[in-house]
Amino acid sequence: MRSTGPVRRIGRLLMATTATAAAGAVTALSLAATPAAAAPTGTTATRPGDACTAADLGTRHPYIKSTEVSPTITHFKGWYVTEGTTGQQTVSTDTTTVISVSVGLNDTIETSFAVEALSNVKATVGLDVKLEYTSTSEESNSVTWNLTQPGYYGFYKGTKKVTGTYGSLNCNRAQQDDGSWALEWTEGPGSGSFTTFTTLEEGAVRCQDGVPADSIMAKAQALLDCGSAAAKADHPAGAVAPTAQQKPDRPALHPTPTTSTPAEQPTATAHSTRAALDCSAEAYKIAVPGKPLSWGAPLLADDGVRLRPSSIFSAHLDNWRLCNVTEQDGVLEASLWNWGNGGCATVAEQNASTERAVLMTVPCAEDDLQRFYVYRDVPGSSKIGVQNKYTGSMMGYDRYADGEFIRQYSSGRQDGTGTFDLTAV
Repeated sequence: MRSTGPVRRIGRLLMATTATAAAGAVTALSLAATPAAAAPTGTTATRPGDACTAADLGTRHPYIKSTEVSPTITHFKGWYVTEGTTGQQTVSTDTTTVISVSVGLNDTIETSFAVEALSNVKATVGLDVKLEYTSTSEESNSVTWNLTQPGYYGFYKGTKKVTGTYGSLNCNRAQQDDGSWALEWTEGPGSGSFTTFTTLEEGAVRCQDGVPADSIMAKAQALLDCGSAAAKADHPAGAVAPTAQQKPDRPALHPTPTTSTPAEQPTATAHSTRAALDCSAEAYKIAVPGKPLSWGAPLLADDGVRLRPSSIFSAHLDNWRLCNVTEQDGVLEASLWNWGNGGCATVAEQNASTERAVLMTVPCAEDDLQRFYVYRDVPGSSKIGVQNKYTGSMMGYDRYADGEFIRQYSSGRQDGTGTFDLTAV
């Protein structure tokens, strides 16, 4: 392992623990605005530039960058009603469009980050959208309607499809205009697109009916192709053969839930070769603030990183070095090499999309699963938050206890248990 000048400077910066610096950190932190907590449904969502606290270093939140609402017909059937066949009709419609709820490429919507993203969409557009995985193909295609006039009808089901893009906010230090430091929510890695929809609406509409422009009913009326000869011709009572306009562009079934990483995340590489790491000379403990337990790497390959007490018997399993360090917009990116077992911290590839997956160590390689973003408190404080580059999830633990696993959480731990101390050994 060899060290470089920039990495050593980063190490010295992280080691700043003099009384003067600590006092400055407390002052700078006290000047920050009130803490930004997780945004439950119906409250104001976290925005870039909002203040956060050291307890938020191990968390992240989605924010909605753009939205588009478009009335969409999901089921349709042309139906002709003659004199004597009016009254209540029940029609089985054909599927024309399938809309599935998704955030990124993950359509299971099982993580807190995805749920919060959709909740923010709901608040942004002011519509009651779906907040869990579902698909319009799972809805019944039967439409029952009372018809009082003969004519050519379109029986339909439709919804308001809501699409857009989201970003990811992390708490990190930012230098102010006067040179002081404060913690702010800043845009970090992890952005993508989402799709959701409102409750399905159903009905029947004729060409001659007056309907609101750009409504679901107007979309259904457009499918009747009212100016065509087929629409104007007389038909026997009952179903009318679908026109080309009424046929779906392509069948769209619910895709098999994917465990692949979202499109916005970097692609992981195979663990084929050991990386030649450029590591800092300094070693660090990643500890729970104010308490004796810290990250301890495993001796066994199939075990995970756990909270452990430090002692003369720790065999450097509680010592970590920052390797191949880069910095962009105040955020460090590094591999975490363990002095005791010689491995690098990672989330197992097969568990990359799993909430609460355990942090492991493996032979070091050029792999984004082994890269981590480090979010720092104001200078003079050693508090950090740790995020996996590939999965976007934050590191934390379920409870404070000897032997408790370090795990990944899509939004982090909102109780502050994702904030750690990076202290030089």
